[in-house]
Amino acid sequence: MCWDSVSITDLIDMGCCGCFGFLRKRHRSLMPLRGSGAPLSQEFLLPENMDDADGIFYNGDYANTLDGSDTDLQRPSKRSEEIISDRAKKGLICREVPVKETRKVIVSEDNSGNKMVNEYIRECKIGSGSYGKVVLYRSIKDGKQYAIKIFHKSHLLKLRVAPSETAMTDVFREVAIMKMLDHPNIVNLIEVIDDPDTDHFYMVLEYVEGKWVFEGSGAGNNLGESTTRRYLRDIVAGLMYLHSHDDNDVLWRSPGTPVFTAPECCLGLTYRGKPADTWALGVTLYCMIFGQYPFLGDTLQDTYDKIVNSPLIIPDEINPQLRSLLEGLLCKDPQNRFTLRVVSEHPWVVGDEGPIPEYLCKCRRKSSA
Repeated sequence: MCWDSVSITDLIDMGCCGCFGFLRKRHRSLMPLRGSGAPLSQEFLLPENMDDADGIFYNGDYANTLDGSDTDLQRPSKRSEEIISDRAKKGLICREVPVKETRKVIVSEDNSGNKMVNEYIRECKIGSGSYGKVVLYRSIKDGKQYAIKIFHKSHLLKLRVAPSETAMTDVFREVAIMKMLDHPNIVNLIEVIDDPDTDHFYMVLEYVEGKWVFEGSGAGNNLGESTTRRYLRDIVAGLMYLHSHDDNDVLWRSPGTPVFTAPECCLGLTYRGKPADTWALGVTLYCMIFGQYPFLGDTLQDTYDKIVNSPLIIPDEINPQLRSLLEGLLCKDPQNRFTLRVVSEHPWVVGDEGPIPEYLCKCRRKSSA
């Protein structure tokens, strides 16, 4: 998924207009990269290749393979159940219906020879996620389709993503978070299947039918302002909900897909998760409007260098309100970057529909009662 560049020579010397006043910025030094210095493919720099649905791979921070000893292959010290219990005591559980927990998996076939996992019949591959593949299944109980994320536990437990964490830690954390959430703009987790006697870990998710925002590359892959505004409002609504439930915003590990990484995350320092999220939102908006990434190099180091040091290029003819929003979201200084509240009330986002309303979830209804 790679898009052609927009050539705007008269903006080359401009920085992030919202906070640097069109001044050329001092070149910042990047964090040292671990591992090989060889160039990385664009598949690593960009979001996961959804055509490679059979591959199980890691695409987050650089992972070091553990030595495979029993002490290495342990679950994180704080299980998701403990996290859920702690959040429940604080009244931060929004779900009306709890996630189903299944500790036994039966792999079989139906009468037509289609693979089955418990009550779910396999239909087709959907694609690949950060750590595993995603497959479309249909339940024989309710007839509904579900997207099931499938992981190999032994593989993820050998991938170190932090000094005391493995990739499996990330999966458990994702499950713990999704167990608490209930929002119309966030995919719902239905069931977790974790059989201690098998190597597979399954997350049964609500299936949202649709297609990729971008398919292929080149001109004509932008969505237009009206469609982009509608999508962005939904994304912002979901992010505002998530941020309202986040009581620990200090992070330090480099997040996810490189092209969406905020400048402060490229410097190897502790950073705030919420400003990093709004940067990623800005990258998403830029992609939807222009059909390309704002900062993309040929290698990981080059991509990080562009994110930290290259100016944001926006065509002269762009809607001034949209320009203001992009500059605010893609401001390289996290302290001056737009917050989600500012975004939700921004004139371009408001349009004819008004500010994005705050979602009053179950736990918020309780606290306001």
